[in-house]
Amino acid sequence: MNAAYEAVIRLSLRGPSEQAREIDAVIDTGYNGFLTLPPAIVEELDLPFQSHGRATLADGSEVAFAVWGVTVLWDGQARFVEADEADATPLASMLLLDSHSLYVESTEGGRVVIQVME
Repeated sequence: MNAAYEAVIRLSLRGPSEQAREIDAVIDTGYNGFLTLPPAIVEELDLPFQSHGRATLADGSEVAFAVWGVTVLWDGQARFVEADEADATPLASMLLLDSHSLYVESTEGGRVVIQVME
């Protein structure tokens, strides 16, 4: 948990040529994609373009964005997911956490624990 009371997780990413990068992503329970990444990380990892997307934001405005493919190390396995490009802090969604439980200690520096559901 960071100072802004955001649940943050560390993710290991890989590009198509095995370029590696670790990022901190904020868990967003209202986001239904897999992951958002800023343009600089998309470029650094040379991610393959997948498609275009559109979304309606909380304020009612609509945005268009590019969707890229990225490999995330998840549960010790390489998992290929789509990442929506957004010029903001990376977000991890509940879709990425599907079939997992999430435990958050709501205090600055608190633990964020994700476990496979049994």
